[in-house]
Amino acid sequence: MKKILLSFFAVTTLFSARADEGMWIPMLIGKNYAEMQRLGLKLSETDIYNINNSSLKDAILQFNGGCTAEMISGSGLLLTNHHCGYDAIANLSSVEKNHLDNGFWAYSHAEELPAKGLSVIFLEYIEDVTNEITKATGKSKGEKFDKKFEEIREKIEKRASRNGKYVAQVKEFFNGNQFLLLVYRKYTDVRLAGTPPRSIGKYGGDTDNWIWPRHTGDFSLFRVYAGKDNEPADYSSDNVPYKPKKFLPISIKGVQENDYAMIMGYPGRTNRYEVSYGVDLALREVNQSIVNLRAQRLAIMKKHMDRNKAVYLKLTSNYSRISNYWKYYIGQTEQLNRLKVVDRKITEEQQFTQWAHKNAPEYKNLMSEYASAYAAYKPYAKHVIYYYEGFRGATLARLAAVLEPLYAELDKKKPNTDSIQHHIDNLKQARTMLFKEFDASVEQEILAAMTKMYYNDVPRSQHPGIYQEEIFKNFGENNLDNTFSNYAGYVFKNTFLLDNEKFEAFCGNPTKEQIEKDAAARYSLSFVRNFNQYYQPKADAFAKQKKELSKQYVRGLMAMRKGQLMYPDANSTMRLTYGQVKGYKPQDAVEYSYFTTMEGLIAKHKPGDDEFDLPKELIDLYKKKDYGRYMSADSTLHINFITTNDITGGNSGSPIINANGELIGCAFDGNWEAMSGDIAFDKQYKRTIAVDARYILFVIEKMGRAHNLIEEMQINN
Repeated sequence: MKKILLSFFAVTTLFSARADEGMWIPMLIGKNYAEMQRLGLKLSETDIYNINNSSLKDAILQFNGGCTAEMISGSGLLLTNHHCGYDAIANLSSVEKNHLDNGFWAYSHAEELPAKGLSVIFLEYIEDVTNEITKATGKSKGEKFDKKFEEIREKIEKRASRNGKYVAQVKEFFNGNQFLLLVYRKYTDVRLAGTPPRSIGKYGGDTDNWIWPRHTGDFSLFRVYAGKDNEPADYSSDNVPYKPKKFLPISIKGVQENDYAMIMGYPGRTNRYEVSYGVDLALREVNQSIVNLRAQRLAIMKKHMDRNKAVYLKLTSNYSRISNYWKYYIGQTEQLNRLKVVDRKITEEQQFTQWAHKNAPEYKNLMSEYASAYAAYKPYAKHVIYYYEGFRGATLARLAAVLEPLYAELDKKKPNTDSIQHHIDNLKQARTMLFKEFDASVEQEILAAMTKMYYNDVPRSQHPGIYQEEIFKNFGENNLDNTFSNYAGYVFKNTFLLDNEKFEAFCGNPTKEQIEKDAAARYSLSFVRNFNQYYQPKADAFAKQKKELSKQYVRGLMAMRKGQLMYPDANSTMRLTYGQVKGYKPQDAVEYSYFTTMEGLIAKHKPGDDEFDLPKELIDLYKKKDYGRYMSADSTLHINFITTNDITGGNSGSPIINANGELIGCAFDGNWEAMSGDIAFDKQYKRTIAVDARYILFVIEKMGRAHNLIEEMQINN
């Protein structure tokens, strides 16, 4: 494989480096190496990233497209978070075999459970393709640029995939000022090897989510399988455990304050170069709208989940996803206000404009252009949020919306048979996918609630016609709850989408008249057409304008800060962060230690509680102080610890690695005081919360008695 040569441009970005701030591209870590050594790192640069020999990057994988995991044995065993494996574990569970609530341990490879649809990818190499793309796109902008970029992107990715052997992705960095090609191997035969009971894996639930101190055993174990040649292969009983190029040894020496801590993983998105206008819009319109809409959906779901265990198992994964970012937006709003981020950014933008007037006049009007763009979009911002989070928050509404392109084809004078079949196939696929987490009673309530909130909160002038043409005309009462509840009931009773026999009959002979008569279709298509005709164009125009302005702003910042060591925003590509194990003081007279213990976990215990109950086996082990070799020097068992590493969503499951390259914990959360982090990093408060490796091994060995799993790991004392 050819060596990768990258320009100096690839080591610059928006933000000045600080010891624990920054999500660094591993292959460029040489610029940070001296600082990492100062903090205690013992490894060489090539131990971390090497394309010619095995290195740490070969032990790190992206898990199911949205999390991180790491190899912890030479037989394909991986460690990730419980919440990352939650969906797969729930899908493998039933009321009779409730692995989610009771836990699961495979005592042999034969007992491992295939997690259908789950996949992982390993990074092979990265190549800078900026020059190739720049040459192909020239000075084009807007739609012309998009067209040329797509053509060259497809060409590069096709070339790098080598006829499907690899997964190749061209990603833009610095908001379109640089492009990197990332090449992966994808494995789709992944099997559940072990998970603690939910009462351990999700201990503290929503109450403790994003909060320190934590006492959560947020981990699960899966195994990657491959063909006998170690290459990716579809699931087969003949497949064998994957042999990784590198796996992480696990240290049980424990951690001390100020110890070096390094994380490698796949952080999703940060937006730290967002301008003041964007932050202000988030605080005034976007965040609270998302919080309100999700809170309503969560309340409805929880009511039904508490009543019925089968409904709980069906909805619990979706509930967790909705809940996680419901609380996130509450915390982000609070911290952005506390840090006065809008004011800080205004000051930075004024400094940028002053610099531009003196040194780069092409940027001098940039902030005025931003102001105009946001002023034009702001009246419709809430509508956009309520369309995606409100209207589309109802599963039946999302499904019925898939009928729109089918109706458009059927409405033509000469409909194309192939196009009709294509749309029918999409409809069937969407129905199958959406119905995995569908409960009619829950969804009927959600549709009524979302329709009411849309009516109350979005300006009347922006409403779709369905409100006056059908809802209030046929179901209108002074009591709005009755109006929308009765209407939702009518929709659910008068749609072929929820009746298997009627649905199949429609798919066999679809007509536009059937769609017009269908209550769910009329409801959804009214929203979709209203949005597509009036508000999607406004949102698209704003997004394109903002993208171009942001590209210029980044380029200008890099010119203004030339020579400074800077880092790029996260974009779901592998990154490395480094810092230290360290506690913090969240407020006056309050100081948090860097670790939590079994005593603290037991103190939170509430028998029978949905969030704070504990398995009897764990309590018995606590009473006997049976911690084995995982006992800390202070004669207890450490549960979680915190570091100063810079992470975000997508880093869930990332390994915490010590100075010697050993795994010491598994990252699973951030802290409440620094939830502004995706937009504004807070050096004083930012912390990563991790499960201590010793607690993970303790649960596997002492509770799960999965000695077979322990024996295949390399555990260093």
